[in-house]
Amino acid sequence: MSTTVFDSALFRDMFGTAEMREVFSDRALIERYIEVEIALARAEARCGVIPNAAAEQIAANARYASLDLALMQHETEIVGYPILPLVEQLSSICGEAGRYVHWGATTQDIMDTAVVLQVRAALAIVERDIQAVRGLLAGLAQRYRDTPMAGRTHLQHALPITFGYKCAVWLSMFDRHAERLVELRPRVEVGQFAGAAGTLASLGEKGLEVQQALMAELGLGVPQATWHVARDGLAETLNFLGLVSGSLGKVALDVMMMMTSELGEAYEPFVKGRGASSTMPQKRNPISCELMYAAAKGVRQQAGLMLDAMIQDFERSTGPWQAEWIAIPEAFALTAASLGQARFMLAGLEVRTERMRQNLDMTRGLIVAEAVMMGLAPELGRQVAHDVVYAACRVANDEGVSLLDALLRDADVSARLPRAELERLTDPANYLGLAPQMVDRALERQGRVPR
Repeated sequence: MSTTVFDSALFRDMFGTAEMREVFSDRALIERYIEVEIALARAEARCGVIPNAAAEQIAANARYASLDLALMQHETEIVGYPILPLVEQLSSICGEAGRYVHWGATTQDIMDTAVVLQVRAALAIVERDIQAVRGLLAGLAQRYRDTPMAGRTHLQHALPITFGYKCAVWLSMFDRHAERLVELRPRVEVGQFAGAAGTLASLGEKGLEVQQALMAELGLGVPQATWHVARDGLAETLNFLGLVSGSLGKVALDVMMMMTSELGEAYEPFVKGRGASSTMPQKRNPISCELMYAAAKGVRQQAGLMLDAMIQDFERSTGPWQAEWIAIPEAFALTAASLGQARFMLAGLEVRTERMRQNLDMTRGLIVAEAVMMGLAPELGRQVAHDVVYAACRVANDEGVSLLDALLRDADVSARLPRAELERLTDPANYLGLAPQMVDRALERQGRVPR
Protein backbone atom coordinates (compact mmCIF):
# COMPACT_ATOMS: atom_id res chain seq x y z
CA MET A 1 0.00 0.00 0.00
CA SER A 2 1.25 3.46 -0.87
CA THR A 3 1.28 6.12 1.82
CA THR A 4 3.19 9.06 0.32
CA VAL A 5 3.21 11.00 -2.95
CA PHE A 6 6.51 9.30 -3.77
CA ASP A 7 5.02 5.81 -4.03
CA SER A 8 1.40 6.73 -4.78
CA ALA A 9 -0.01 5.36 -8.02
CA LEU A 10 -1.82 8.69 -8.41
CA PHE A 11 0.92 11.18 -7.57
CA ARG A 12 4.32 9.49 -7.93
CA ASP A 13 5.01 10.86 -11.43
CA MET A 14 4.08 14.36 -10.28
CA PHE A 15 6.55 14.32 -7.37
CA GLY A 16 9.25 12.11 -8.91
CA THR A 17 10.21 10.29 -12.07
CA ALA A 18 10.45 6.60 -12.84
CA GLU A 19 14.11 7.08 -13.71
CA MET A 20 14.98 8.64 -10.36
CA ARG A 21 12.83 6.19 -8.43
CA GLU A 22 14.81 3.38 -10.00
CA VAL A 23 18.07 4.90 -8.75
CA PHE A 24 16.76 4.91 -5.17
CA SER A 25 14.65 1.75 -5.30
CA ASP A 26 15.15 -1.02 -2.73
CA ARG A 27 16.53 -3.28 -5.42
CA ALA A 28 19.00 -0.68 -6.67
CA LEU A 29 20.17 0.05 -3.13
CA ILE A 30 20.72 -3.61 -2.27
CA GLU A 31 22.51 -4.14 -5.56
CA ARG A 32 24.80 -1.24 -4.69
CA TYR A 33 25.52 -2.91 -1.33
CA ILE A 34 26.45 -6.09 -3.19
CA GLU A 35 28.51 -4.12 -5.71
CA VAL A 36 30.54 -2.61 -2.88
CA GLU A 37 31.04 -6.00 -1.17
CA ILE A 38 32.25 -7.54 -4.43
CA ALA A 39 34.54 -4.58 -5.12
CA LEU A 40 35.94 -4.89 -1.59
CA ALA A 41 36.72 -8.58 -2.07
CA ARG A 42 38.46 -7.86 -5.37
CA ALA A 43 40.45 -5.00 -3.87
CA GLU A 44 41.54 -7.12 -0.92
CA ALA A 45 42.55 -9.98 -3.20
CA ARG A 46 44.62 -7.58 -5.28
CA CYS A 47 46.33 -6.38 -2.10
CA GLY A 48 46.95 -9.93 -0.88
CA VAL A 49 44.56 -9.67 2.06
CA ILE A 50 42.22 -12.49 0.97
CA PRO A 51 42.73 -15.31 -1.58
CA ASN A 52 42.06 -14.52 -5.23
CA ALA A 53 39.85 -17.59 -5.50
CA ALA A 54 37.67 -16.31 -2.68
CA ALA A 55 37.20 -12.95 -4.40
CA GLU A 56 36.30 -14.67 -7.66
CA GLN A 57 33.77 -16.89 -5.91
CA ILE A 58 32.20 -13.92 -4.12
CA ALA A 59 31.94 -12.01 -7.40
CA ALA A 60 30.40 -15.01 -9.14
CA ASN A 61 27.80 -15.86 -6.48
CA ALA A 62 26.79 -12.62 -4.74
CA ARG A 63 23.56 -11.82 -6.55
CA TYR A 64 20.39 -9.96 -5.65
CA ALA A 65 18.28 -12.78 -7.10
CA SER A 66 19.75 -15.22 -4.58
CA LEU A 67 18.59 -13.27 -1.54
CA ASP A 68 15.66 -14.07 0.73
CA LEU A 69 14.26 -10.53 0.84
CA ALA A 70 11.54 -11.29 3.36
CA LEU A 71 14.13 -12.66 5.78
CA MET A 72 16.42 -9.69 5.11
CA GLN A 73 13.59 -7.24 5.81
CA HIS A 74 12.66 -8.99 9.05
CA GLU A 75 16.24 -9.08 10.31
CA THR A 76 16.87 -5.47 9.27
CA GLU A 77 14.08 -4.36 11.57
CA ILE A 78 15.69 -6.33 14.41
CA VAL A 79 19.28 -5.21 13.79
CA GLY A 80 18.41 -1.66 12.72
CA TYR A 81 20.61 -1.83 9.62
CA PRO A 82 20.48 -4.01 6.49
CA ILE A 83 24.16 -4.94 6.14
CA LEU A 84 24.49 -7.66 8.79
CA PRO A 85 21.47 -9.55 7.41
CA LEU A 86 22.85 -9.12 3.90
CA VAL A 87 26.34 -10.29 4.85
CA GLU A 88 24.94 -13.36 6.58
CA GLN A 89 23.07 -14.36 3.44
CA LEU A 90 25.99 -13.60 1.10
CA SER A 91 28.33 -15.58 3.32
CA SER A 92 26.04 -18.58 2.99
CA ILE A 93 25.48 -18.13 -0.74
CA CYS A 94 29.23 -17.87 -1.44
CA GLY A 95 30.09 -21.15 0.28
CA GLU A 96 33.69 -21.55 1.43
CA ALA A 97 34.54 -18.05 0.20
CA GLY A 98 31.78 -16.63 2.37
CA ARG A 99 34.15 -16.26 5.32
CA TYR A 100 35.87 -13.43 3.42
CA VAL A 101 32.74 -11.39 2.67
CA HIS A 102 32.83 -7.94 4.34
CA TRP A 103 36.43 -8.52 5.49
CA GLY A 104 37.61 -5.61 7.66
CA ALA A 105 34.58 -3.46 6.84
CA THR A 106 31.89 -1.93 9.00
CA THR A 107 28.22 -1.46 8.19
CA GLN A 108 28.51 2.25 7.52
CA ASP A 109 31.37 1.71 5.05
CA ILE A 110 29.10 -0.33 2.82
CA MET A 111 26.01 1.83 3.25
CA ASP A 112 27.80 5.14 2.75
CA THR A 113 29.61 3.95 -0.35
CA ALA A 114 26.41 2.51 -1.79
CA VAL A 115 24.63 5.83 -1.23
CA VAL A 116 27.47 7.65 -2.97
CA LEU A 117 27.03 5.33 -5.95
CA GLN A 118 23.33 6.20 -5.96
CA VAL A 119 24.09 9.90 -5.67
CA ARG A 120 26.54 9.66 -8.58
CA ALA A 121 23.85 8.13 -10.78
CA ALA A 122 21.26 10.63 -9.57
CA LEU A 123 23.51 13.63 -10.19
CA ALA A 124 24.08 12.43 -13.74
CA ILE A 125 20.32 12.65 -14.30
CA VAL A 126 20.15 16.09 -12.70
CA GLU A 127 23.10 17.26 -14.80
CA ARG A 128 21.45 16.08 -18.02
CA ASP A 129 18.20 17.83 -17.17
CA ILE A 130 19.91 21.06 -16.16
CA GLN A 131 21.60 21.10 -19.55
CA ALA A 132 18.23 20.55 -21.22
CA VAL A 133 16.69 23.43 -19.27
CA ARG A 134 19.63 25.64 -20.20
CA GLY A 135 19.12 24.84 -23.86
CA LEU A 136 15.41 25.65 -23.70
CA LEU A 137 16.00 28.93 -21.87
CA ALA A 138 18.73 29.92 -24.33
CA GLY A 139 16.32 29.29 -27.18
CA LEU A 140 13.63 31.45 -25.58
CA ALA A 141 16.11 34.20 -24.79
CA GLN A 142 17.31 34.30 -28.37
CA ARG A 143 13.84 34.14 -29.91
CA TYR A 144 12.42 36.92 -27.73
CA ARG A 145 15.58 39.00 -27.47
CA ASP A 146 13.81 42.16 -28.68
CA THR A 147 10.23 41.48 -27.54
CA PRO A 148 9.26 44.35 -25.25
CA MET A 149 7.26 43.81 -22.08
CA ALA A 150 6.75 45.52 -18.77
CA GLY A 151 9.43 44.98 -16.18
CA ARG A 152 7.89 44.83 -12.72
CA THR A 153 9.28 45.62 -9.28
CA HIS A 154 7.15 45.18 -6.15
CA LEU A 155 4.44 43.89 -8.57
CA GLN A 156 4.26 47.36 -10.16
CA HIS A 157 5.32 48.51 -13.62
CA ALA A 158 8.93 49.64 -13.36
CA LEU A 159 10.68 49.99 -16.74
CA PRO A 160 10.39 48.16 -20.04
CA ILE A 161 12.44 45.00 -20.51
CA THR A 162 12.29 42.25 -23.11
CA PHE A 163 10.98 38.76 -22.57
CA GLY A 164 14.31 37.49 -23.87
CA TYR A 165 16.01 39.42 -21.08
CA LYS A 166 13.76 37.76 -18.50
CA CYS A 167 14.68 34.35 -19.94
CA ALA A 168 18.37 35.30 -19.88
CA VAL A 169 18.08 36.06 -16.16
CA TRP A 170 16.56 32.61 -15.65
CA LEU A 171 19.29 31.11 -17.82
CA SER A 172 22.05 32.72 -15.76
CA MET A 173 20.91 30.80 -12.68
CA PHE A 174 21.17 27.47 -14.45
CA ASP A 175 24.55 28.37 -15.92
CA ARG A 176 25.75 28.80 -12.36
CA HIS A 177 24.13 25.54 -11.30
CA ALA A 178 26.02 23.79 -14.09
CA GLU A 179 29.25 25.22 -12.72
CA ARG A 180 28.33 24.25 -9.17
CA LEU A 181 27.61 20.69 -10.20
CA VAL A 182 30.97 20.30 -11.93
CA GLU A 183 32.69 21.56 -8.76
CA LEU A 184 30.49 19.53 -6.42
CA ARG A 185 30.85 16.08 -7.88
CA PRO A 186 34.51 15.42 -6.95
CA ARG A 187 33.73 16.41 -3.37
CA VAL A 188 30.76 14.10 -2.93
CA GLU A 189 31.67 11.16 -5.19
CA VAL A 190 34.10 9.83 -2.61
CA GLY A 191 33.79 6.34 -1.14
CA GLN A 192 33.90 5.20 2.45
CA PHE A 193 36.04 2.39 3.85
CA ALA A 194 37.52 2.85 7.30
CA GLY A 195 36.36 0.09 9.65
CA ALA A 196 34.64 0.19 13.01
CA ALA A 197 35.94 3.50 14.39
CA GLY A 198 37.34 4.80 11.13
CA THR A 199 40.98 3.83 11.72
CA LEU A 200 41.22 0.73 9.47
CA ALA A 201 42.75 -1.09 12.44
CA SER A 202 41.40 -4.48 11.33
CA LEU A 203 43.59 -4.48 8.20
CA GLY A 204 46.81 -3.32 9.82
CA GLU A 205 49.34 -1.87 7.38
CA LYS A 206 47.20 -2.91 4.41
CA GLY A 207 44.30 -0.62 5.28
CA LEU A 208 45.05 2.39 3.13
CA GLU A 209 46.19 0.21 0.24
CA VAL A 210 42.87 -1.67 0.30
CA GLN A 211 40.95 1.59 0.61
CA GLN A 212 42.63 2.97 -2.50
CA ALA A 213 42.12 -0.27 -4.43
CA LEU A 214 38.44 -0.34 -3.47
CA MET A 215 37.86 3.19 -4.71
CA ALA A 216 39.64 2.34 -7.95
CA GLU A 217 37.30 -0.63 -8.40
CA LEU A 218 34.26 1.62 -7.98
CA GLY A 219 35.58 4.68 -9.79
CA LEU A 220 35.20 6.84 -6.69
CA GLY A 221 37.49 9.32 -5.02
CA VAL A 222 39.72 8.26 -2.13
CA PRO A 223 38.68 9.98 1.12
CA GLN A 224 41.12 12.40 2.70
CA ALA A 225 39.96 11.10 6.07
CA THR A 226 37.11 8.98 7.35
CA TRP A 227 33.78 10.74 6.89
CA HIS A 228 31.54 8.52 9.03
CA VAL A 229 30.55 11.63 11.00
CA ALA A 230 31.70 14.35 8.57
CA ARG A 231 28.63 14.67 6.36
CA ASP A 232 29.30 17.96 4.59
CA GLY A 233 29.52 16.32 1.16
CA LEU A 234 25.99 14.96 1.29
CA ALA A 235 24.74 18.13 2.95
CA GLU A 236 26.27 20.18 0.13
CA THR A 237 24.60 17.92 -2.41
CA LEU A 238 21.13 18.40 -0.98
CA ASN A 239 21.63 22.12 -0.59
CA PHE A 240 22.71 22.21 -4.24
CA LEU A 241 19.40 20.50 -5.05
CA GLY A 242 17.75 23.19 -2.95
CA LEU A 243 19.34 25.86 -5.13
CA VAL A 244 18.28 24.13 -8.34
CA SER A 245 14.71 23.57 -7.20
CA GLY A 246 14.58 27.11 -5.81
CA SER A 247 15.53 28.53 -9.20
CA LEU A 248 12.91 26.34 -10.83
CA GLY A 249 10.42 27.66 -8.31
CA LYS A 250 11.31 31.24 -9.26
CA VAL A 251 10.71 30.47 -12.95
CA ALA A 252 7.45 28.76 -12.02
CA LEU A 253 6.25 31.73 -9.97
CA ASP A 254 6.97 34.15 -12.82
CA VAL A 255 5.12 32.00 -15.36
CA MET A 256 2.19 31.43 -12.98
CA MET A 257 1.79 35.18 -12.56
CA MET A 258 2.14 35.77 -16.29
CA MET A 259 -0.67 33.21 -16.78
CA THR A 260 -3.11 35.20 -14.65
CA SER A 261 -6.19 36.42 -16.47
CA GLU A 262 -5.16 40.02 -15.82
CA LEU A 263 -1.76 39.57 -17.52
CA GLY A 264 -2.19 36.69 -19.99
CA GLU A 265 1.40 37.05 -21.23
CA ALA A 266 2.46 33.40 -21.28
CA TYR A 267 0.85 29.99 -20.85
CA GLU A 268 1.97 26.46 -20.18
CA PRO A 269 1.63 24.16 -23.19
CA PHE A 270 -1.94 23.23 -24.02
CA VAL A 271 -2.87 19.63 -23.40
CA LYS A 272 -6.54 18.77 -23.49
CA GLY A 273 -7.82 18.54 -19.94
CA ARG A 274 -4.58 19.66 -18.31
CA GLY A 275 -5.25 22.24 -15.62
CA ALA A 276 -9.00 21.94 -16.03
CA SER A 277 -11.45 22.66 -13.24
CA SER A 278 -14.25 20.31 -12.20
CA THR A 279 -16.70 23.22 -12.09
CA MET A 280 -15.22 26.07 -14.17
CA PRO A 281 -14.74 25.07 -17.83
CA GLN A 282 -12.81 28.24 -18.64
CA LYS A 283 -9.92 27.42 -16.28
CA ARG A 284 -6.39 26.67 -17.49
CA ASN A 285 -4.44 26.21 -14.30
CA PRO A 286 -0.60 26.30 -14.24
CA ILE A 287 -0.09 22.66 -13.25
CA SER A 288 3.61 22.27 -14.08
CA CYS A 289 4.43 25.54 -12.34
CA GLU A 290 2.44 24.56 -9.26
CA LEU A 291 4.34 21.28 -8.99
CA MET A 292 7.69 23.06 -9.46
CA TYR A 293 6.72 25.57 -6.79
CA ALA A 294 5.71 22.82 -4.35
CA ALA A 295 8.88 20.81 -5.09
CA ALA A 296 11.05 23.80 -4.18
CA LYS A 297 9.46 23.89 -0.74
CA GLY A 298 9.87 20.14 -0.27
CA VAL A 299 13.53 20.09 -1.28
CA ARG A 300 14.23 23.02 1.02
CA GLN A 301 12.91 20.99 3.93
CA GLN A 302 15.14 18.03 3.10
CA ALA A 303 18.16 20.29 2.59
CA GLY A 304 17.54 21.69 6.05
CA LEU A 305 17.23 18.19 7.46
CA MET A 306 20.65 17.33 5.99
CA LEU A 307 22.18 20.40 7.61
CA ASP A 308 20.71 19.25 10.90
CA ALA A 309 22.06 15.73 10.29
CA MET A 310 25.60 17.11 10.04
CA ILE A 311 25.72 17.53 13.81
CA GLN A 312 26.86 14.06 14.89
CA ASP A 313 28.38 12.77 18.08
CA PHE A 314 31.94 11.42 18.38
CA GLU A 315 33.00 8.75 15.83
CA ARG A 316 29.56 7.27 15.06
CA SER A 317 26.26 9.07 15.30
CA THR A 318 23.17 8.17 17.28
CA GLY A 319 20.30 9.16 15.01
CA PRO A 320 21.32 11.87 12.52
CA TRP A 321 22.62 9.29 10.03
CA GLN A 322 19.17 7.73 9.77
CA ALA A 323 17.69 11.13 8.92
CA GLU A 324 19.73 11.04 5.72
CA TRP A 325 17.85 7.94 4.61
CA ILE A 326 14.72 10.10 4.52
CA ALA A 327 16.21 13.25 3.06
CA ILE A 328 18.38 12.07 0.17
CA PRO A 329 15.91 10.02 -1.91
CA GLU A 330 13.07 12.49 -1.41
CA ALA A 331 15.19 15.53 -2.36
CA PHE A 332 16.37 13.85 -5.54
CA ALA A 333 12.86 12.67 -6.43
CA LEU A 334 11.40 16.15 -6.04
CA THR A 335 14.25 17.78 -7.97
CA ALA A 336 13.91 15.31 -10.82
CA ALA A 337 10.17 15.92 -10.95
CA SER A 338 10.64 19.68 -11.00
CA LEU A 339 13.25 19.51 -13.76
CA GLY A 340 10.95 17.26 -15.76
CA GLN A 341 8.04 19.67 -15.38
CA ALA A 342 10.31 22.56 -16.38
CA ARG A 343 11.42 20.75 -19.52
CA PHE A 344 7.80 20.14 -20.52
CA MET A 345 6.66 23.65 -19.68
CA LEU A 346 9.53 25.54 -21.31
CA ALA A 347 9.57 23.39 -24.43
CA GLY A 348 5.99 24.34 -25.25
CA LEU A 349 5.62 27.71 -23.54
CA GLU A 350 3.04 29.85 -25.32
CA VAL A 351 4.30 33.42 -25.36
CA ARG A 352 1.64 36.06 -26.06
CA THR A 353 3.68 38.96 -27.39
CA GLU A 354 0.60 41.01 -28.21
CA ARG A 355 -0.55 40.89 -24.58
CA MET A 356 2.92 41.85 -23.45
CA ARG A 357 2.65 44.94 -25.64
CA GLN A 358 -0.88 45.74 -24.41
CA ASN A 359 0.23 45.50 -20.80
CA LEU A 360 3.29 47.60 -21.54
CA ASP A 361 1.04 50.33 -22.95
CA MET A 362 -1.62 50.14 -20.25
CA THR A 363 -0.18 53.07 -18.27
CA ARG A 364 -0.14 55.21 -21.43
CA GLY A 365 3.55 55.98 -21.25
CA LEU A 366 4.01 56.30 -17.50
CA ILE A 367 6.36 53.30 -17.49
CA VAL A 368 8.94 55.41 -19.34
CA ALA A 369 8.70 58.53 -17.17
CA GLU A 370 12.38 58.03 -16.41
CA ALA A 371 13.19 58.25 -20.12
CA VAL A 372 11.40 61.57 -20.42
CA MET A 373 13.12 62.86 -17.29
CA MET A 374 16.53 61.95 -18.68
CA GLY A 375 15.59 63.51 -22.04
CA LEU A 376 14.66 66.79 -20.36
CA ALA A 377 17.54 66.81 -17.90
CA PRO A 378 20.10 68.35 -20.30
CA GLU A 379 17.65 71.21 -20.90
CA LEU A 380 16.25 71.76 -17.41
CA GLY A 381 18.66 70.06 -15.06
CA ARG A 382 17.96 66.70 -13.50
CA GLN A 383 15.99 67.79 -10.45
CA VAL A 384 13.81 70.27 -12.30
CA ALA A 385 13.20 67.66 -15.02
CA HIS A 386 12.21 65.18 -12.30
CA ASP A 387 9.71 67.62 -10.82
CA VAL A 388 8.23 68.50 -14.21
CA VAL A 389 7.75 64.87 -15.20
CA TYR A 390 6.43 64.01 -11.74
CA ALA A 391 3.77 66.69 -12.14
CA ALA A 392 2.90 65.42 -15.63
CA CYS A 393 2.53 61.88 -14.24
CA ARG A 394 0.09 63.21 -11.63
CA VAL A 395 -1.97 64.86 -14.37
CA ALA A 396 -1.92 61.69 -16.46
CA ASN A 397 -3.06 59.57 -13.52
CA ASP A 398 -5.71 61.99 -12.26
CA GLU A 399 -7.25 62.78 -15.65
CA GLY A 400 -6.70 59.45 -17.40
CA VAL A 401 -4.67 60.89 -20.25
CA SER A 402 -1.40 59.72 -21.71
CA LEU A 403 1.92 60.95 -20.41
CA LEU A 404 2.55 62.47 -23.85
CA ASP A 405 -0.62 64.55 -23.68
CA ALA A 406 0.17 65.66 -20.15
CA LEU A 407 3.66 66.74 -21.20
CA LEU A 408 2.40 68.62 -24.23
CA ARG A 409 0.27 70.75 -21.94
CA ASP A 410 3.40 72.03 -20.22
CA ALA A 411 4.76 74.99 -22.17
CA ASP A 412 8.27 74.59 -20.76
CA VAL A 413 8.40 71.00 -21.98
CA SER A 414 7.01 71.63 -25.45
CA ALA A 415 9.35 74.59 -25.82
CA ARG A 416 12.37 72.41 -25.00
CA LEU A 417 11.56 69.24 -26.93
CA PRO A 418 9.62 68.86 -30.18
CA ARG A 419 6.56 66.62 -30.28
CA ALA A 420 8.37 63.97 -32.34
CA GLU A 421 11.04 63.67 -29.67
CA LEU A 422 8.44 63.45 -26.92
CA GLU A 423 6.64 60.73 -28.87
CA ARG A 424 9.90 58.82 -29.14
CA LEU A 425 10.66 59.20 -25.45
CA THR A 426 7.18 58.07 -24.36
CA ASP A 427 7.20 54.91 -26.50
CA PRO A 428 8.21 52.06 -24.13
CA ALA A 429 9.74 50.08 -26.97
CA ASN A 430 12.40 52.77 -27.27
CA TYR A 431 13.57 52.45 -23.68
CA LEU A 432 14.79 48.89 -23.37
CA GLY A 433 18.21 49.86 -22.09
CA LEU A 434 20.80 47.19 -22.77
CA ALA A 435 18.39 44.31 -22.29
CA PRO A 436 19.00 42.87 -25.78
CA GLN A 437 22.76 43.15 -25.36
CA MET A 438 22.52 41.37 -22.01
CA VAL A 439 20.74 38.54 -23.80
CA ASP A 440 23.64 38.37 -26.26
CA ARG A 441 26.12 38.22 -23.41
CA ALA A 442 24.17 35.43 -21.72
CA LEU A 443 24.08 33.44 -24.94
CA GLU A 444 27.81 33.93 -25.50
CA ARG A 445 28.45 32.67 -21.99
CA GLN A 446 26.55 29.50 -22.78
CA GLY A 447 29.53 28.25 -24.75
CA ARG A 448 31.91 28.78 -21.82
CA VAL A 449 29.98 27.05 -19.04
CA PRO A 450 30.63 23.28 -18.70
CA ARG A 451 28.09 21.26 -20.69
